[in-house]
Amino acid sequence: MLRVEGLQAGYGHSAVLFDVSLAVGAGEVVTLLGRNGMGKTTTVRAIMGLNPPRGGTVAFLGAPIAGLAPEAIARRGIGLVPEGRQVFPTLTVRENLVATAADRGGPRTDGTRPWALDRVYDLFPRLRERESQVARTLSGGEQQMLAIGRALMTNPRLLVLDEATEGLAPVIRHEIWTTLAALKRTGLSILLIDKTLSALRRLADRHYVLEKGRTVWSGDGAALERDAAQVRGWIGV
Repeated sequence: MLRVEGLQAGYGHSAVLFDVSLAVGAGEVVTLLGRNGMGKTTTVRAIMGLNPPRGGTVAFLGAPIAGLAPEAIARRGIGLVPEGRQVFPTLTVRENLVATAADRGGPRTDGTRPWALDRVYDLFPRLRERESQVARTLSGGEQQMLAIGRALMTNPRLLVLDEATEGLAPVIRHEIWTTLAALKRTGLSILLIDKTLSALRRLADRHYVLEKGRTVWSGDGAALERDAAQVRGWIGV
């Protein structure tokens, strides 16, 4: 579904990514691990066209997307939950959700409904309760639910989450992990940045580790268990 090979990117004259490679298959949950400053967010931004790649390739559903505008990449079917949530602060919960709504999936043969308000509210009942509340007045956990719901309203083929549970209370983190597990069961592909290895082990199919802008390790859950000490050294937990 998503294939990144030899990705290079940066900011201005500063290079951040030198050789990042990763892949996400249909229905997979894949993690991107590493300490702060190693290039995880820059990788996400390069995939989404927010920091155009300087080298390497990015392909989605078999077609190259490097160099496309962010909105064109989103229309291809990639939904982003950005670091820091970045909800529209002066809009209500409902207005945030409908602002970018689009059904790009076409007719469904798997029995699932397209993501629309009722389905998002079923996933996050708290958002239904706060439908008319302005987003800036929500708690951090509620804003993260809203950011996920907003991305789902684009009906993506791939959901990308940058720092899925950072700064959230333990009870909210548990709720987010439960939600992501439910999304995986629907067959949605997910690329996920987070530091909670215990939860990632249970949820993800494969993992990639970044170190100084390069992919230095990749493997499935069994490989992560085998190389746990080495991986912990790279990611600093």
